[in-house]
Amino acid sequence: MSDLMEDPRAGSNAAQQAGKKNHPKKVREIPESLKKFREIHAAAEAGGPPEKIAAQKAKGKLTARDRIAYLVDEGSFQELGLLMETRCTDFGVKDKHIKGDGVITGFGTINGRLAAIFSEDFTQLGGSLGRTHADKISRLMDMAADARVPVIGILDSGGARIQEGVDSLDGYGEIFYRNTKYSGVVPQISIIVGPCAGGAVYSPALTDFVFMVKGMSNMFVTGPEVVKAATGETVDFETLGGSMTHASKSGVCHFVANSEQDCYRQVKELLSFLPQNRFEAPPALETKDSADRKITLLEKLCELDPRKSYRVHHIIWWLSDEHRFLEVHQNYAKNIVVGFIRLGGQVVGVIANNPAHMAGALDINASDKAARFIRFLNAFNIPILTLVDVPGYWPGVAQEHGGIIRHGAKLLYAYAEASVPKITLVLRKAYGGAYIAMSSKLMGGDINFSLPSAEIAVMGPRGAVEILYSRQIKEAKEEDREALRAKLAKEYSDKFASPYQTAAMGSIDEVIEPAHARARLIGAFRMLAGKRRPGENERAGNIPL
Repeated sequence: MSDLMEDPRAGSNAAQQAGKKNHPKKVREIPESLKKFREIHAAAEAGGPPEKIAAQKAKGKLTARDRIAYLVDEGSFQELGLLMETRCTDFGVKDKHIKGDGVITGFGTINGRLAAIFSEDFTQLGGSLGRTHADKISRLMDMAADARVPVIGILDSGGARIQEGVDSLDGYGEIFYRNTKYSGVVPQISIIVGPCAGGAVYSPALTDFVFMVKGMSNMFVTGPEVVKAATGETVDFETLGGSMTHASKSGVCHFVANSEQDCYRQVKELLSFLPQNRFEAPPALETKDSADRKITLLEKLCELDPRKSYRVHHIIWWLSDEHRFLEVHQNYAKNIVVGFIRLGGQVVGVIANNPAHMAGALDINASDKAARFIRFLNAFNIPILTLVDVPGYWPGVAQEHGGIIRHGAKLLYAYAEASVPKITLVLRKAYGGAYIAMSSKLMGGDINFSLPSAEIAVMGPRGAVEILYSRQIKEAKEEDREALRAKLAKEYSDKFASPYQTAAMGSIDEVIEPAHARARLIGAFRMLAGKRRPGENERAGNIPL
């Protein structure tokens, strides 16, 4: 009988075991097919040539496999398409027998939750994208959407593979189509850890969040040499498309890391706030932070002159569970602050005016930043907390000509469209059209609170009295004018800007005790928890605004 047909129970007999001791143990030879399999797999998993790998490490960069290992739970990654090769027969590409075609694709768990991951390998043809490379990514995205898990792309590529011509361009088209098709269905995250140029930049721009690493990541449609030839401008890679350029000026980048390892830590932190898909609620956590914890800082805010600046981050930290706040777009449009906190263990998205920058006024960039974040929150069932301290829209010719009306309308649309629970707290002032835009009651706010010292009006009291009482002020003695302005402003504020007046009209639900704000917010979100079931809303993609 052959070994394959042996009874697995044979050999348990003591006599048989004793007999075997008298004979030398037979060493089983590995079948040739198994040897070949192991050799092929080992070569494929090794990546590019040793000199290319050494060059990658010399730049301080991790290999494609090392990057996945840093991101996923140990031993959890299941690779797909390891042995796929290019179909290109020109320029000797096919003859190189590059397994995987420059990208690693598969599924792994991150803190126990499944995710689809692809990692481009710069050591194989510079990580350039050919048709097989694109097919692997596209298939992974399709599987991720079916499995309802996030897609995480680690990009380190020289761009489209020239040797494959239009095939490589069509490959990008396949990916862009899926970025759009699955937008608002599963979270999509892009991690830029090398060059990302030409058409390649549009896939990250279509995803929900973009991470970059200082001194390592670059994104641009045309490189420095093309820019110089076309416009005569001289610029280096970092200034043109580095991490801080995109984090502070273009707004393409949401998170900047000091190292690759720090980047993967940040990605894990972000994922801890996100649901796996639009059919789930965000993950709740137990917290030891009491819902009744008093916020004495808000009592001090009530004493602060409305014209004085402060960082709204302090308010957010004190309101949130264990003072934790993950800020998104930290370096862009600093006059508005967005990010994730937990209140009573539940994930909440925060949008807050920041008086420390441009007095917290709304402008073009702030409107775009907040609107897109709101649309992400709405797509993935995350409740919205809006903290209002806004003097109005930022004035100026550049803003008007740049389209503040059009961009400001995006913010209005995003808030009105959002069907998740929406709670608003007016901290200090809310004037004019900006008051309407910041999740006001008649724009669909579910519960709108105000602190006792808040001013809610068409415009600030001082500006109003200059219009309403211009003749009276002009006729007063010069030395009496300032006192008269203050007196009239106080009267106007008490009569027309008081939160009690607004509450009487029903535009504010309640004026609350400042120290009890955390408890009131947690209670309000719990009350609204059943407002919308995950997945029941008509799908809306997270379009790049």
